[in-house]
Amino acid sequence: MGEDEQVMPWVDMANIACGFHASDPHVMSKTIKLAIHFNTRIGAHPGYFDMQGFGRRSIPHLPQQITELVTYQVGALKALCQFHNTDVEYVKPHGALYNDMMSNMEIFKAVIEAVSSFNLPLMILATGDNQKYLDIADNYDVPLLFEAFADRAYLADGKLAPRSRENSVLSNADDIFNQVMQLANFGSVTSIDGTVLAIEADTVCVHGDNPQSIALIQKISQALNSA
Repeated sequence: MGEDEQVMPWVDMANIACGFHASDPHVMSKTIKLAIHFNTRIGAHPGYFDMQGFGRRSIPHLPQQITELVTYQVGALKALCQFHNTDVEYVKPHGALYNDMMSNMEIFKAVIEAVSSFNLPLMILATGDNQKYLDIADNYDVPLLFEAFADRAYLADGKLAPRSRENSVLSNADDIFNQVMQLANFGSVTSIDGTVLAIEADTVCVHGDNPQSIALIQKISQALNSA
C-alpha cells in the first residue's frame, strides 16, 4: 500500500507489517530483501487483525490475546528474516493497537510481555510523561525507543490527534518539514491547538502511505543527518 521502494533508501528503520492489518508472506519477504539491500534496520509492525480497516480500528481483546497476537506476528516476521539471514531489531505496534497501547496500561503490559520473549526493544510514542512507560518496561527488561511523528498532528496532552479529527494528518509539505525541524532543533512540537510540547524522541516516523511525506523523505533524511 505504500511506496516502499521510494522510501527505503532514505530511512534508517523500516516497520514491516506482519500479515494482520496488511501484507502477506510474499510481500514481507520482498520488503525484508529491500531493507537488506539498503542496510535498513527491520522492525516488526504488528496490528489488530483488520485488513479491511488497515488496522486503524480498535478491536477489543483480553490482555492475553494481545500478547498472543503480537507474539504470533513478530514470530512470523522473525522466521522470514532468519530465512534471509537477517533479524528483527525492534517492535512497533501499528495503528489502533499502538494508540490503545499508549492509552491503556493493561494493553501496554500485554504488548511488553510479548516483546520481552524476543529480547527486543519496543518503539512507543514519545510523550511528556515517558517515565510511567519506562517503569513498566524495566520490570520486563524491555528497552524502549521513543518516537515522534513527522506527518501527524498532536493534541495538547502529547497524544496523536485521532484520524477522525480534521487536519490530524499533515498534508502540507512545509508543515511536515517544519514539524521535523522543530523536533530536531528544539525538542518540541506545536499541538493542533497551538500548545508547544516538549518531546524527547529517538526517532521520527514518516508514514509510507502519505504522498506528501514520501515526496519529502529525502529532504527530511538529509536535514536530520546534518542537524
